[in-house]
Amino acid sequence: MGSETSKARERRLRDGLFERHLTGRGIDIGCGDDPITADCVRWDRAQGDAQELPGLAAGCFDWVYSSHCLEDLPDPRRALRRWWEVLRPGGSLCVVVPDEDLYEQGHWPSRFNGDHRWTFTIHKTRSWSPVSLNLAELLAELPEHEIVRLMRCDAGYRYGGGVWDRTHGDAEAAIEALVRKQTA
Repeated sequence: MGSETSKARERRLRDGLFERHLTGRGIDIGCGDDPITADCVRWDRAQGDAQELPGLAAGCFDWVYSSHCLEDLPDPRRALRRWWEVLRPGGSLCVVVPDEDLYEQGHWPSRFNGDHRWTFTIHKTRSWSPVSLNLAELLAELPEHEIVRLMRCDAGYRYGGGVWDRTHGDAEAAIEALVRKQTA
């Protein structure tokens, strides 16, 4: 999990979007030692299965955040549905996953993280990856949703040169989605 959340902190502060959407009671799923806020509920391996979130009631959070966790889970589709379930109407879900082209760079299995089970894209209909998922399509399956932001994040990323882990340091190599759960 590393410091992926911290890498994007300055960019997010500049646009102010997160301040408007990550308010109230929230949970950071898979945060390790880098939670999105100091006062959120931290959910990591010690708390249990990040896909199923055992013991959490439906609608118990104003926001759900997860950075670089979904790609490690057995069933990302199921995880998103469960994370959506613990979100109250009017709340926001923010998911950050590695972009398959920026992070994996055309190679599978991952050279940089052996825990990855999936790769993600938002803009391609076909992929080089045998385990590629289109995050936009997964989010479209969520009931009563409004996509606020869906973007490729490459701040600080170096495009030149061969294949190496360009995510060390401050570089982002991700896809970020912010989705609002509509009220009835």
